[in-house]
Amino acid sequence: MSPVIGPLLNKSIATSMVGLGAEDFVQGWGPMTLGDAGTLRHRRGMDDREPTSLQPEHSPAAVAARLAAPTTSNMSDWVLGAIDGAVTTFAIAAGAIGASLSGGTVVVLGIANLVADGLSMAASRYAGAQSDLDRREQAKRNEYRHIALVPEGEREEVRQLLAAKGFAGTDLDRAVDVITADEARWVDFMLVEELGFAPTADNPHKAAAATLAGFLLCGLLPIAPFVLDALLFDVSFPELWSVALTAAAFSAVGWLRGHVVGLPRLRSALHTLAVGGVTAAAAFGIGALLRGLV
Repeated sequence: MSPVIGPLLNKSIATSMVGLGAEDFVQGWGPMTLGDAGTLRHRRGMDDREPTSLQPEHSPAAVAARLAAPTTSNMSDWVLGAIDGAVTTFAIAAGAIGASLSGGTVVVLGIANLVADGLSMAASRYAGAQSDLDRREQAKRNEYRHIALVPEGEREEVRQLLAAKGFAGTDLDRAVDVITADEARWVDFMLVEELGFAPTADNPHKAAAATLAGFLLCGLLPIAPFVLDALLFDVSFPELWSVALTAAAFSAVGWLRGHVVGLPRLRSALHTLAVGGVTAAAAFGIGALLRGLV
């Protein structure tokens, strides 16, 4: 952000925030980045660090460095893959146990699902992220074309978007001039403020890799006791070990999810554990009902 538009934004935002909560303010700027989420958690009282410990990361140099290279995280992809991996693999194990199938059968079904479903989920995540990226690039080309063909109309869009945020008078005129003085900045502004794109796009390869990694890591836990029992050494009560490992995976992933999104961690852990438990119980029940077919 330029040294001119920054102070203008700060001045207008400060004026427009009177009577608004922090959530209203953040949501008014469109899709939240991880930095926005961290700011929101802090303003809601979830960041209990002392003010003095926050000062270094809010120095002019630290702020400039952070804004110059915005970071994206694939933690949500990893969490999604981990939850799906643990749920689906344990569901297969539970169904096989309910049908009184052998431990070797659990291993075969579990590994087949682990590889096939993991790759399928990663491929779907890659396709989705790539589609979003293609859509973003098409929108960017359209904005450049609109600026070339109807520049005054595009300037009016900028003006109305800023006016809706509280800019007025000479502040509004200067802000419009600064944003529209550079086409790249102009287009980026329109992508975020008019079309609702996130400030940064997901990397399809990283998103797919994070999804697959989470799926494989947590999806392996429910069948690990059966694999060890079949290939390496005898494991007493592999079914109970499978339940315990899966419950631990559900709880850990739920705890991590709560940390990432700013929810109470214990509640998030218990919620994820409950969802996984219901799924597993349903799979076990279906396996028990269809036991006669095997």
